[in-house]
Amino acid sequence: MENNFITPIRLWGSIEGINNVSAVSKTASADGMFRSIFESALQDVRDTESNLQTQQYLLATGQIDDPHSVQIAASEAQLSVNMLVQLRNKALESYNELMRMTV
Repeated sequence: MENNFITPIRLWGSIEGINNVSAVSKTASADGMFRSIFESALQDVRDTESNLQTQQYLLATGQIDDPHSVQIAASEAQLSVNMLVQLRNKALESYNELMRMTV
């Protein structure tokens, strides 16, 4: 059983140095993480839409062996768009909540 399919758990390291991090680097880190989440979701939408278009082309030209893969690709594309929309909605809700707190 040398080829394990389960990835072993690894330690992240110590958390002792967290208190020494400045507020500016925390904000920059959070901004980068926030941006990367949206960029990742947007890239996922692009990838799934591209895959759907490819699958539809293959179906239309009769080059596809399993027509159900078109429906799977369509569902994946729809789910990725829904995820991006929900991320946007939550970001706007958070922003509006912060604006209400400052007023």
